[in-house]
Amino acid sequence: MAFMEKPPAGKVLLDDTVPLTAQIEASQSLHSHTEYIIRVQRGISAENSWQIVRRYSDFDLLNNSLQISTLSLPLPPKKLIGNMEREFIAERQKGLQAYLDVITSHHILSNCELVKKFLDPNSYSVNYTEIALQHVSMFFRSEPKWEVVEPLKDIGWRIRKKYFLMKIKNQPKERLMLSWADLGPDKYLSDKDLQYAVKLLSSCSHPYIYKITFATANESSALVIRPFSEKGTLKDLIYKAKPKDPFLKKYCNPKKIQGLELQQIKTYGRQILEVLKFLHEKGFPYGHLHAANVMLDGDTCKLLDLENSLLGLPSFYRSYFSQFRKINTLESIDVHCFGHLLYEMTYGRPPDTIPVDSFPPAPSVFVVSVLESILTCEAMKNGMPTVSRLLQMPLFSDVLLTSSEKPQFKVPTKLKEALKMSKECIEKRLTEEQKLIHQHRRLTRAQSHHGSEEEKKKRKILARKKSKRSAYESGEEHSAKYSNSNNSAGSGASSPLTSPSSPTPPSTAGIKFTASDLLPIPFNTLS
Repeated sequence: MAFMEKPPAGKVLLDDTVPLTAQIEASQSLHSHTEYIIRVQRGISAENSWQIVRRYSDFDLLNNSLQISTLSLPLPPKKLIGNMEREFIAERQKGLQAYLDVITSHHILSNCELVKKFLDPNSYSVNYTEIALQHVSMFFRSEPKWEVVEPLKDIGWRIRKKYFLMKIKNQPKERLMLSWADLGPDKYLSDKDLQYAVKLLSSCSHPYIYKITFATANESSALVIRPFSEKGTLKDLIYKAKPKDPFLKKYCNPKKIQGLELQQIKTYGRQILEVLKFLHEKGFPYGHLHAANVMLDGDTCKLLDLENSLLGLPSFYRSYFSQFRKINTLESIDVHCFGHLLYEMTYGRPPDTIPVDSFPPAPSVFVVSVLESILTCEAMKNGMPTVSRLLQMPLFSDVLLTSSEKPQFKVPTKLKEALKMSKECIEKRLTEEQKLIHQHRRLTRAQSHHGSEEEKKKRKILARKKSKRSAYESGEEHSAKYSNSNNSAGSGASSPLTSPSSPTPPSTAGIKFTASDLLPIPFNTLS
């Protein structure tokens, strides 16, 4: 079975999940407006950075586009008069920097195409909707029974994945969803193995895997068709969202934050863990679990997007688990992502930070027990439970599964070997990235500690002590020289005031004399 150690040469496979940071370095006033010079950096390497120039009107245009999220973003207000004054420009620059900090640190906003294009226009100049339509049109030439009903604009978070509502010509009432995706940075299967593996997905049958109607791939992308569900995903249920709405509108700022019922949490959690266990036993890499990748079919959860790992697409939560070196296998990634999903089911929103220090009240102490075993700092450092161990925990062990469908997914031995090698390469890239992040964090901490006020005070105190010590040692050296010179002067003849056997007079080095001290001493005092 052919296997590729690296993706094909000449293809730019950018990891869109690597965070972008932006710092306004300067501003320059022209005749009628001010331009802000911004340094943008991808990831931790300062070498991977570039400058962009933006006006306030560019920020305003971006902010208007992001209003679909209904988030209250801190863009400084407009000012028509006095907007060229130096003090105002300096104040506005601070406000624009705060705005950049918010949109680059928000998990959903920072990954959306609008923000990426604003900060990195060179990498995101391609119109992926047009490319997707070209590929879909070519597909329809060979498969004329399908027909596009409408594009489902921006319903997903991925920039390079597009969705279309479909129908079969002789079954016009049945609706299907077509997804087209470009290949990602973790595509390590050969083109031949990739095409075979993607086609194999339609033969997978499992009570908790959403059925694939048709799947195909070529050397640059893949196309998958599934039944369209009006109920939507588990995330749609949690956020009470409409499946066809854009991702930013559905999930950025829910109107009502409310978790699921305890029985739903238990049942859905057990079903998801069962399918993860099944995939792990089959040696099939996943690594893409999140609430929007779980379809609801009645009271049953069904996993979506099994093709993602084959195509080399990065995970939704990669920017989180890349910070922790213990999360270095696709199995541990699935467990970490399950922690995110369980938190969202329980509290109706994602965690504010990872790791989580404390958990709000939950419907059951067993829920908190599972969350603590996955999302706390201790779990990140010491290791998380396996999927099998999670299934044995009290929250899920007593859940009765009623499905009678027998799982079937036959993966040929040669393809299994190729999948294993691909999985190892995916994990190796992650491990190398985690190592660099760890080294960068240590260096940053050291520099921060060195530059802290407390450390500066310590260095000043040490410098003073060293200076005093040097002065004292210099005085001692001068005293010794003075004493030696006196001894050598009196070695030829005895002084009229002392005998050769008299003790050496004490050194006067460093002693201050007054005028009275220098008057002649009366002779009788020497008797």
